[in-house]
Amino acid sequence: MWQQLMLALGLFLVFEGLLPFASPGQWRQLVMKVAQSDDRTIRMTGLISMLLGLAVLYITNH
Repeated sequence: MWQQLMLALGLFLVFEGLLPFASPGQWRQLVMKVAQSDDRTIRMTGLISMLLGLAVLYITNH
């Protein structure tokens, strides 16, 4: 189980690093837009992201 968790974390970090590596200017603009968003928008984005992640995990394991 720990091995899969570490693999998932490593893959997450690779994907998270793609945009800042490939296009730092656009990434900076995106981060600035997120920083200016209200809490409700950020929470809804996080919720949708978590639900999509859970759906992907469910589909892959069943």
